[in-house]
Amino acid sequence: MHRLRPGDRSRRGAAVDDPHEIVRAGYDAIAARYAAWSSSFESPVGAWVAKFTERVPACARVLELGCGGDNPSTLELARRYDYLGVDLSASQLARARRALPDARFLEADATALEVEAESFDGVVSLFMLGHVPRAEQGPLLRRVAHWLRPGAWLLTTMGTAAADDVVEADWLGAPMFFASFDEATNRRLLAEAGLDPAEARVVPFEEPGHGLVRFMWVLAQKPHSRHEAVTHT
Repeated sequence: MHRLRPGDRSRRGAAVDDPHEIVRAGYDAIAARYAAWSSSFESPVGAWVAKFTERVPACARVLELGCGGDNPSTLELARRYDYLGVDLSASQLARARRALPDARFLEADATALEVEAESFDGVVSLFMLGHVPRAEQGPLLRRVAHWLRPGAWLLTTMGTAAADDVVEADWLGAPMFFASFDEATNRRLLAEAGLDPAEARVVPFEEPGHGLVRFMWVLAQKPHSRHEAVTHT
């Protein structure tokens, strides 16, 4: 059994300008709209999830942070693995539970989640780090590395706009928090977390209403020992 606790962040008493509360409230408000929007265009998600599933065997224990609702990647991961999806939006999780009634989900903030060390064979987090304050992204990556077993894999996306913490007043109909570093800083944060990127590259694609976006797609491994970390090009 995994020992999982949501952590000590709660909705009660959250400051109005709390980035975590902005993200939670935003996705609660736009869950259905976000699902329709995200299904209206093609992104690199499918290809990168395939890279992950090639490396992580079926029935392995996999954690998805910021799992969202009933998106195709979550359906695929839940079908293949001993899966746990974590999201801070109750509305998104309600959609996920309707689509996957037999899967396990936890309503929690990933940055406050408490997980037993070396308890997962893989962690997936797509488009979530860009909603995490810059000061918390490095610590979260270090926590993820702590949760991974030696030899396990992380699939994630990282923003590349080098944008300080900011709230966009109307993102698909609700305020939304964003933050990102540049590519070089992303690579440094991964190295500091002890994660070895097998693949890490910026892939531009078009988002309706937002134009060309550039995310750094990362498939990284926790080395089997501290002496095995190698930086790939």
